[in-house]
Amino acid sequence: MREYLLVLFCTAAVTYLLTAPVRKFAIIAGAMPPVRARDVHAEPTPRLGGIAMFGGLCAGLLVAAHLTNLGKVFSDDSSDIKALLSGVGIMWVLGVLDDKWGVDALVKLGGQMIAAGVMVYQGITVISIPVPGVGPVALTPTQGMIISVALVVVMVNAVNFIDGLDGLAGGMVCIAGIAFFVYSYRLWYGYGISEAAPAVLFSALLIGMCLGFLPHNLHPARIFMGDSGSMMLGLMLAVAAISVTGRVDPDLITAQAGSQTAAVHALVPIYIPLLLPLTVIALPLADLLLAVVRRTWAGRSPFAADKQHLHHRLLEVGHSHSRAVLVMYFWAALIAFGTVAFSFTDTGRTVVLACAGLCLVGIVVLLTPRFRPKAPNAVQAFVPPRYRRGGKAAEATPAEAGTVAAKTVTEVVTEEPPAMAELSAKDQELLGRLGTGASAAGDQRTG
Repeated sequence: MREYLLVLFCTAAVTYLLTAPVRKFAIIAGAMPPVRARDVHAEPTPRLGGIAMFGGLCAGLLVAAHLTNLGKVFSDDSSDIKALLSGVGIMWVLGVLDDKWGVDALVKLGGQMIAAGVMVYQGITVISIPVPGVGPVALTPTQGMIISVALVVVMVNAVNFIDGLDGLAGGMVCIAGIAFFVYSYRLWYGYGISEAAPAVLFSALLIGMCLGFLPHNLHPARIFMGDSGSMMLGLMLAVAAISVTGRVDPDLITAQAGSQTAAVHALVPIYIPLLLPLTVIALPLADLLLAVVRRTWAGRSPFAADKQHLHHRLLEVGHSHSRAVLVMYFWAALIAFGTVAFSFTDTGRTVVLACAGLCLVGIVVLLTPRFRPKAPNAVQAFVPPRYRRGGKAAEATPAEAGTVAAKTVTEVVTEEPPAMAELSAKDQELLGRLGTGASAAGDQRTG
């Protein structure tokens, strides 16, 4: 565990330190597209945050290669590390080009499929799917290639679709990475399945990249990860899932669980490895499917951007920017960790009851967007102003912010100039000879 934590912290530190120079580079390079109709930020913000993430990934792999236990992942016959770097490199270059100059949606989809195909060619592919009561169901190379490429493309676009609010994509991928880290770590050290070791390393790298970038990306964001970051995160999450799928021997787990029935009930996410990665991105996946259906039903391209994603709807019902992000975090964590927790218990009753109670809490928060909790008096000095008693109103929603801005502009326009009486007699005489700017402008308009 210590080596994984070391890799995680090194990845996070390098990503965090690189983000500020990358931001300056993005500004100089002009990677600051104008604000679009579907955007929720008010000012152009630099992109290319994926460059810092890629640097953190390389630093984390370099550290891992020199560690005692993790170094075995690099020395084994498995080519997972090389395949990861190949796929990530292609996806990263494609994202950088899109952040700077823009890439057509179909070209981008083709690039994603090429990156997935390169990884499949080098060995990261679904070999078999373990089914409860049946055992491993072997797949043909063609079937494994199709499933692997489809999983990569779906995850990449799911993460890309939720990258619409400050800190949303990075935080949700971080939550998914933590859930998958716990899952794969238990396979590796709990059941001695060494084939899960690459997935543990990939999850640790993914968490570090997100944690290092989030301080710069939380609202108000100073830099966006762009497609160079979001597509890379989605690909890494898919690789972590694929690298362990089909390599888990159900017989080993059954022998340790005591019986096949106990193994099925206690270790459902282990028997069906594709279940967990799909549940940890359940919200982004649902957003992706809804967007495709919505746009196709309206007669538009599935890749046509709009402002009707889940996070946009949270803003429309009255949630503030930060609150909408936290709501999405909550539901992502509930689904992901609920699935992981189900694999740790002999019975799912406790997990189901706990998830039901948390769902109730989440629904109440979701339906009360105007409610602003106030901190106790003892901690007033340690919380943001919007949570202090007697302070100003909480963070304004976009509609409220527009109203305040309009009011401010009206006050500035209608503000009267200082009275002549406040000027000295000499200044008044000089002003009378020169005339005012308003009268001069009036003379120009009449002429």
